[in-house]
Amino acid sequence: MAEFGNIFRNLDWSVLTDMLVSVVPALLCITLHELAHGYTAYKLGDNTAMLAGRLTLNPLRHIDPWGLVMMVLFHFGWAKPVPVDMRHFDKPRQGMAITALAGPMMNVLIAVVFIFLYGLLYMPLYIKGGTFARGLFQMIMSTGYLSLSLAVFNLVPISPLDGSKVLFAFLSDRAYAKLMRYERYGMIVVMLLVVTGGISGYLSTATAWIYNKLFFIAEFAFDLVN
Repeated sequence: MAEFGNIFRNLDWSVLTDMLVSVVPALLCITLHELAHGYTAYKLGDNTAMLAGRLTLNPLRHIDPWGLVMMVLFHFGWAKPVPVDMRHFDKPRQGMAITALAGPMMNVLIAVVFIFLYGLLYMPLYIKGGTFARGLFQMIMSTGYLSLSLAVFNLVPISPLDGSKVLFAFLSDRAYAKLMRYERYGMIVVMLLVVTGGISGYLSTATAWIYNKLFFIAEFAFDLVN
């Protein structure tokens, strides 16, 4: 038993720690993003997501395996789309646009909360904390940035991302019907653009710019406790 204890203590946990720092924030950001879509649609009169069991905090109901991998590797990804029947809305396209915006807006809110926690917990976790505390701090920092990157990515107006649903609300019926015929090919285009770096640089620049603009929240939180 003593020999087993020595082996256990000498294991390199850095790989597991790095995985948790990447995967846990991604699961949180994706789950709340999709929950926001479903709940907003429900409040606007569509209970499709509720009947499908998607108004839940269980990440297993929301993750798309490829989207999660893309989130971890490239910091841009997606979840399994929440089913929405826009025919249940009083104003279908406007209701769809509001439902689509709810996901990115939830991610911005998550980013604000975790940027606040970054400043609030900087001293006790990062400066004074041990290995575990610093790992937790790294997770907090990663969650804020990853959530913001998810918001920026989903606002790209390429179907089926959320930005396309907002764009469609402003199109004529003819243009809307024409674009919907090509919606099925949108995700292939998005994956190619991300993997090849076609839009990754622009998205990273936009995310970093917004994150820096929001960092005053961390400074405010730091000043509250120091």
